[in-house]
Amino acid sequence: MTIGVTHLSPVLSIIFGVLILLMPRFLNYFVAIYLIVAGLLGLGVFK
Repeated sequence: MTIGVTHLSPVLSIIFGVLILLMPRFLNYFVAIYLIVAGLLGLGVFK
């Protein structure tokens, strides 16, 4: 299975979810990074 742009958002969600469980004090940073990447994906910056 290849990971394309359509699979990137769910994969990032899983990765950030695990990181938040392991390091909850960095929650703000993980959420901010996720929102920026999700916004860029929504705008079509990554093709």
